[in-house]
Amino acid sequence: MTSSAAPSSPSGISDSLSGGTSDGISGRAPLLPVLAEVVRSGFVEGHHRGSLVVLAADGSVEMSLGDPEAPVFPRSSNKPMQAAAVLRAGLDLSGERLALAAASHSGEGFHLDLVRKMLTEHGLSADDLQTPPDLPLDPVEAETYLAAGHVRERITMNCSGKHAAMLAVCLHNGWDTATYLDPSHPLQQLVHRVVEEAAGEPVAAVGTDGCGAPLMALSLVGLARAFRTFVTAEQGTAERRVTDAMRAHPEYVAGTRRPDTWLMREVPGTLSKMGAEAVQAVALADGRALAFKIDDGSTRALGPVLARALGLLGVDAPVVSRIGRAPLMGGSAEVGEIRAAF
Repeated sequence: MTSSAAPSSPSGISDSLSGGTSDGISGRAPLLPVLAEVVRSGFVEGHHRGSLVVLAADGSVEMSLGDPEAPVFPRSSNKPMQAAAVLRAGLDLSGERLALAAASHSGEGFHLDLVRKMLTEHGLSADDLQTPPDLPLDPVEAETYLAAGHVRERITMNCSGKHAAMLAVCLHNGWDTATYLDPSHPLQQLVHRVVEEAAGEPVAAVGTDGCGAPLMALSLVGLARAFRTFVTAEQGTAERRVTDAMRAHPEYVAGTRRPDTWLMREVPGTLSKMGAEAVQAVALADGRALAFKIDDGSTRALGPVLARALGLLGVDAPVVSRIGRAPLMGGSAEVGEIRAAF
């Protein structure tokens, strides 16, 4: 990898892949580099473009592609920061409960059981959640759920653990629970500060996430820096407590069939969290970190791009190949793949 503080491409990537510039007339955004290509029967039938950054252990930019300085909505990759804010606000969470507070859970039985317990422990119920009714995030769980005759529920939405923790800390502090998702609420103001402190940059924009919670925009460099901040934080800090809970209980952060779980379980010391619209952030135990976003939001390209980026970081473990495998089917036969292009 080459050292650079500005967006750059590794050798071997042609100009057509490494991105262009605005034509100055139409105002179109610069063409981002191809991070993954779709290959069917030996024919490249599509591309997924995006931006990526890799940080060295000291936090400096070691490699970049595209425009990692541009702000993006990290979506659920912001959840570790949101969980740290809940701890800073005084809620005593640890273990599986803290991991679930930072989760995009799959809706498996053990996830839903613990969300219910967390609510009950604080005198709350699923009716207090302001998550939108949804099906389990995991397709296998969703099929099982529907086959059992269930309908979309607030508790089944993948952010229900985060919302349960947010409601609980509001009760702890005497804050209004009806407005806990308002950007001006004391909790969300604290989340805003935690995000900025971890990322080392100001929040570029505030939007609304799919679960209804405020969403803070960061650059990919800032997102990678935030994950590095969490893994290198001192023992006992909110950031380190969240990190340790997620690494100790990765199945509560994601689910039994999810890459975040596999990576944190099989590469000791790793912190990993994906977000909607194809965002991914990872930090290794030594402080090296990466973040990327697939511009078209296609999550099917996440695995191959993540596996390639981990390889560039020198992560040599069987789980990397497992994460990177994205076959394409033709009938019942495997006829191609989605593969990294950098």
